[in-house]
Amino acid sequence: MPNALSISGKKNPTLTIATRGSTLALWQANWVREKILEQHSEINVELLTVTTAGDRNQQQPLAEIGGKGLFVKDLENALLDGRADLAVHSMKDVTSILPEGLEISVIAERDDPRDAWICPKYGSIENLPKGATVGTSSLRRTAFLKHHRPDIEVRSLRGNVPTRLGKLDRGEVDAIILAVSGLKRINLENRITEIFPMKWMLPAIGQGAIGIETRTGDHGTLSLVEHINDPVTHGCLLAERSLLTELEGNCQIPLAGYCINKVEELHLKSALCDPEGTLLIEYEARAQPHNAVSRGKESAEWLLNNGGDQILQKSQAALK
Repeated sequence: MPNALSISGKKNPTLTIATRGSTLALWQANWVREKILEQHSEINVELLTVTTAGDRNQQQPLAEIGGKGLFVKDLENALLDGRADLAVHSMKDVTSILPEGLEISVIAERDDPRDAWICPKYGSIENLPKGATVGTSSLRRTAFLKHHRPDIEVRSLRGNVPTRLGKLDRGEVDAIILAVSGLKRINLENRITEIFPMKWMLPAIGQGAIGIETRTGDHGTLSLVEHINDPVTHGCLLAERSLLTELEGNCQIPLAGYCINKVEELHLKSALCDPEGTLLIEYEARAQPHNAVSRGKESAEWLLNNGGDQILQKSQAALK
């Protein structure tokens, strides 16, 4: 199996990055490539573009066909069979349980994690008329929207960022919600009408962060990318992903979570919202960085014990 260890020491060795083919995914993979070459100009870094199951099926809602893991599995297969040395992901797409033999070894410094409202027709969400349509493929965004604006209609909207913007421009929906970080990365920040505050719509777990997945024990590859890791972001995502693991969810439950490090104290905010928006449960936990994982577990337990178990049951029932 080719990997960074086997190619180290060779003249002009090649490191292969697995990535999806969307505009945003390619931006992220090329950003990682540039960061690697800044420190290791002696190697070649190439991209392996993989069409994932999530990309192939653009008709059905994600929650109905397996969740965000569909954007990751085919990239992980490329790692496992040796076609690639690392894979680059949006961390909000990475499920709580990884295949045996793989690990998220590097997490880059997080960009803006918030959600962007895009509505050229009406402007602010406060101006959106009753019965207007909002497009999103996210159960989390759908639930929060219904909680705050039960009078509007939410429609499933799939596709990459330019595709969704195109559907909006053609009038298929009145507004859409996208990640601020993604829009910034591909120079579409000018399309943002407003940015939702955290208290209105808590982000998806991992939103705004880029992660690098490698084979466990592949120290050669890790040595080429470890300088990209941001310890503060990595620590915060340990707490967020611990919350995700305990609730055994990806995008099939309306879960939100965001952690920040305030002077060496982690503040983890989490929320579960009923799919119909009728019930919103929120919790905030604080801990020292070395307790990140246990605090994520604590948050999950609190949510479940305070109505979250009913929300999960309702979410799963809705998918059947």
